[in-house]
Amino acid sequence: MPKEAHQFKAGSTFRQALDMYRFDRQLRLLIFNQIEKIEIAVRSAMVSVMSKETGDPFWLTNPVHFANAAKFNSSMQKIQQEYSKSREDFIEHFRNTYNDPFPPSWMLAEILPLGVLTRIFENIKINQYRKKIAKEFDLNIPVFTSWMTIITVTRNNCCHHARIWNRVFTLRALLLSHYTRPWISSTVQQGRIFYTLCIIKYLMDAIVPSNDMTSKLRWLFIQYPNIDLRAMGFPQNWEMEPIWQ
Repeated sequence: MPKEAHQFKAGSTFRQALDMYRFDRQLRLLIFNQIEKIEIAVRSAMVSVMSKETGDPFWLTNPVHFANAAKFNSSMQKIQQEYSKSREDFIEHFRNTYNDPFPPSWMLAEILPLGVLTRIFENIKINQYRKKIAKEFDLNIPVFTSWMTIITVTRNNCCHHARIWNRVFTLRALLLSHYTRPWISSTVQQGRIFYTLCIIKYLMDAIVPSNDMTSKLRWLFIQYPNIDLRAMGFPQNWEMEPIWQ
């Protein structure tokens, strides 16, 4: 039945609709919890690698380290906005103590959204530095950039309470030709939340190899046995995919 008809399917109940809503909310919370860890790890990797390689504590706001001036200026506008509105104690302390226009990168990066950090990463001038950052997650530069974009969009959907569980996603992820850690088979199709969950799991395995993401998903599905996993892009025997074992 087309959605434009605004009619319930035969046999539908209010309880089923409520369960779908509750399941989607729990799924968003699970995803957001994992992305939070990824965001911290990406921020830490960028600051650590760039501070060490450049020897410049203020590299984030120094144009010499970036390839494209227009993109740098765009990032600086975002940085200025975040810095101006921040009321974090460590930012207030810096403003009240020092005369520098911006704090060092390890402080400034703490208040920047993941999307801004991704754009900054893309514009880093020296390719070897970007390689080292991506390598922290067992990825190359193009795939790391692609996956961070997908993670950012997913994070924003979760933050704005958008439906996740059976959504069709338009973004397509770039893939590695060779994976250094377990991934999924080539038969798994992109476009559904399962594929995004696989990306999140791969990153989490690089960050916290002993993570419990698989068991958390299993428990969620036990709580909501009527949810159609096929609508989420889950293949049959999904737990047999290398990344989920």
